[in-house]
This record gives sequence, C-alpha cells and structure tokens, in this order.
Amino acid sequence: MAGLATSLGAGAATNSLSQMPDMDTLFLFGSNPTEAHPIVSLWLKKALRKGAKLIVGDPRKTWMAKRADVWLNLKPGSNIALMNGLIRVILEKGWENREFISKRTEGFEELIRKVGEYDLDRVERLTRVPKERIIEAARLYSHAGSAMIVYGLGVTEHRTGTENAMAIANLALVCGQIGRPSTGIMALRGQNNVQGASDLGPLPATLPGYQPVADGTAREKFEKAWNVRISPKAGLTSVEMLDECRKGNFKGLFILGEDPAQTDPDLHHVRKALESVEFLVVQDIFPTETTRFADVILPGASFAEKDGTFTNGERRVQRVRKAIEPLAGMAEWQVISRLSTLMGYPMRYHHPSEIMDEIARLVPIYGGIHYGRLEQGGIQWPCPTRDHPGTPTLYTDLFSRPGGLAKFVALDHTGSGEVPDEHYPLVLITGRIREHYNNGSMTGRSSGIAEIVPGECIEISPEDAAALKVTSGDRVKVFSRRGEVSVKAKVTGRSQAGNVFMTFHHRNVLTNILTSEHRDPITGTPEYKVCAVRIEKE
Repeated sequence: MAGLATSLGAGAATNSLSQMPDMDTLFLFGSNPTEAHPIVSLWLKKALRKGAKLIVGDPRKTWMAKRADVWLNLKPGSNIALMNGLIRVILEKGWENREFISKRTEGFEELIRKVGEYDLDRVERLTRVPKERIIEAARLYSHAGSAMIVYGLGVTEHRTGTENAMAIANLALVCGQIGRPSTGIMALRGQNNVQGASDLGPLPATLPGYQPVADGTAREKFEKAWNVRISPKAGLTSVEMLDECRKGNFKGLFILGEDPAQTDPDLHHVRKALESVEFLVVQDIFPTETTRFADVILPGASFAEKDGTFTNGERRVQRVRKAIEPLAGMAEWQVISRLSTLMGYPMRYHHPSEIMDEIARLVPIYGGIHYGRLEQGGIQWPCPTRDHPGTPTLYTDLFSRPGGLAKFVALDHTGSGEVPDEHYPLVLITGRIREHYNNGSMTGRSSGIAEIVPGECIEISPEDAAALKVTSGDRVKVFSRRGEVSVKAKVTGRSQAGNVFMTFHHRNVLTNILTSEHRDPITGTPEYKVCAVRIEKE
C-alpha cells in the first residue's frame, strides 16, 4: 500500500477482476494464484485461453511459470534489479510511451539516470535471469495494447517490499499501461478483507480513508465526530507492538482474528513477547497457537455469523449477511463496542449499518456507500456521493497525488537482509498451497483436506536432493540462525537449485521458527520470502 500510494496516490488495485480476460499481456510477478488466489486465477486463465501472452517473474516453477511465454526465474530478493533492467531495455529500444510520460508523470529524468546503471550484464549477474529473457519480457509488455501486472506477497514480503511495489509502478508508467480498462496493477491481498481493513484506519500513520494522522484538518474532523483528542504521532505496526511487549513497555494486548504465534516471523521472539505482556486477550473462532498464551479468550464469529461488509482486492465493497446468529451471542463489533463502553468510551451502535453510515460521513472514498445501495450489489471505491456509480478503473484522468501526476521513483538494488553462506547455503521461500489456508485453524480441521495434505513438507530441487542424498519421503532437519524444524522432504522441479520451499499451515511444523527478523524499514513488513537455511538428513 505504501509503495503504490507513493507512486500513484492510492494503495489499491487500479482495475477490476472482470477486465482481466480482455488483456493482451499478463505480467504475473511474485504470485502463485492457482494455489494462493484460486478464484483470481480463474479470471487469469480466461485471458490466457483468449490468447494473452504470459510473463511470470518467480523463483519457483509454478503452474503459471510452466505455461509462461517468458519465465523470469529470478534470484529471491532481486526484484528491483529485474525491474530496472526491464525499464532500461525499454528505454534503449525506444519502446516507452513518451506521450503518457510527458503528460502524466514526474521524476522521469531521475529514473533514466538510475536505470542507466543497470546494464543487462549487471542485471543478469544480480538476478541470474538470462539477458534474452529480460529483453523478450520487455518487448512483450511494452508492445501490448493492454497489459496488466498482477503481483502478490512474493513482491511485498521482502525487506525492500515497499520499493518493490514502486518499481512495478515505474514499469507500468514507462509503458503507459495504466488508467485504461484491462491495464494497471493488481496487488493480490493475503486475506479476503485486507483491503477493507486497511481502508478503515489500522495503519499506524493514518486515520480511516488513509487520511494522515499528522494532518491537523483530518484530526480535527475525527476529533469532532468522536469527541476525543487524537495524537498527531504515528502508532506502531503489529510487529513493533511485540517488540514493545518484550521491552516491558506494553502491558496489555488485544489480538482479534490473528495468530502471530504461528504466522509471524522469528517465532521465538514472538512467543517471548506474548509471555512478557501482563494481560493478553485473544478473540478467535478456534483455539490457535496464540490462544495458548491468552489470559482471556473471547469467542469470535465466523463468516456465517457476520452481518456487515467485506471490501475485496478490487476495492469492491460487498454486503455480508449472516446465515445464523453468532453462536457466542455477540458479533465482534458488539464485543468491541461493549468493551469500549466498559472502559469509559461509549459506543452506542445498534446495527452494522450505523457503522457504515459513520464511515460514509468521515471517509470520502466511501462517501456514497450505504447498505441500501449495497443490497443491489457491490460498489468499487472511490464512490464519493450517493449518486456516484463507483470506480472500476482508477486514474483515467488524474492520479490521486498532489498535482494529479504519478511519480517515478529511482530505486537501487539492495538485496535481502539475509543471504546464504557456507553454514546456511540454501534460501528458504515460504508460501501457501491451495488445500490449506493461512494458519490452518479452519482447514486443518477438515478430515478430507487432511487426507490430501496430511502434513508439512519441504520442496527441494533434484540437484540439491542429490547432493544431500535425500529422496522424497525422507525426514530432514531444517536449520536457520534462529531455530530448527523436522519435516518430510519432497523432491520436485518446482524448486530451483539453491532454493527450498515450505508453507506455514501446520502447527506441528512451525516454519516461522526459521524465518528472519528482517523487515521493510518503511512499513515493518517481515521478510518472509528469504531466509538462509541448511538441511540435514535425519
């Protein structure tokens, strides 16, 4: 969100899912949608069946990578070098969209100077992608009538995640592949309502609607509506809160629908933080690794017990209607309202529609959205007024930055926070598989899924497996600088030599014991996608 907001003005997808089948070229970068976003992949497959060209940037040979016209099998952590190399090729060949650049962007001269430092010999050395593939990918993307970049957590869960998103924006802007249907940038979110949650204020430096907490006018509006004083000082990210717990500065913590004791990186650090806090409340629908540390567990409500809205990855606000009353007797919004009232700040909502009406009053991009309209179907923000139809395509005329111009950002390759060495010679990449979801607290309770995927495994390339004298089914120990886990090996060509892959779905193999403490310095996002490990056969 921070990266796209810096370059374009808003940290959200620029276009709609329904536009995907009509694109000429798909650049899929750092995403494995057939497993991690299977519904999105159905839209993408429609485009491929209609003849769209496919470029895939991914260290793993995923389903999509096998079918790509160009597979950019980059070294993990070399995203910016690859983007700079693509842009340099486009500029050298004269394939850029000069009219778009001159009319709708700023900062182009700085970008030219920076990418001039990334000749293809250097880029091939940094990324390990053959020069010929880089040139062909640049040709396909720049020559497309309409090209879309779809990216996922393989872009953002790096130490340079924010800059990676800016580098993607640079490429789209150079070619003018934005502001029209079936173009633009689609960032695939990790959960179904990540966009909606982010829209409404949990980011540490913003009020709802991405209105900066440092902005006195924005604070005054919310102070008047909420009858409280709001500090201009930015808050903390979730991982920073855990740091403060360990230091003794946080005495209490309330965790809702999150399982950091399984899904956060460097789990030894996380667990010490949860043990250090004096009072921990966890609200969830099932027991998790995190509830083991709780002083009080409050029951959450499943999707079938919720009344409200979800905002999906294309900015579409959609009604959610409960099938049954919450089994615990209260929905989450009622629990939060009751807690707030008991702690001295009254919340007197009687129905979720009243909360949505408050959102519309205070958040301009949601200004025209209310339950009556949502009964007719979802609406894509920005929707500023009650007669506005919503916005399927962003930036058709102006970007939502000061002056209406998009900004090129000159970026340098810095690489990952942790690199392989003689003691830890392999790179561990983490991700998801189709059968399980996130921490497995729901899918792990399905006997059918358990039959298909009964446990964790580590994917190892045939070359590395031969060197380790490991075959599929063998048990191995995986060590990092932070800990070790025992897991079954799976020898597969999906992993390149030097890279291994694990998920984090299984409580009996806590993969995130291994992952590193490195974070994006801008947003605090952990670097899940790269950590150095070694493997020993048990």
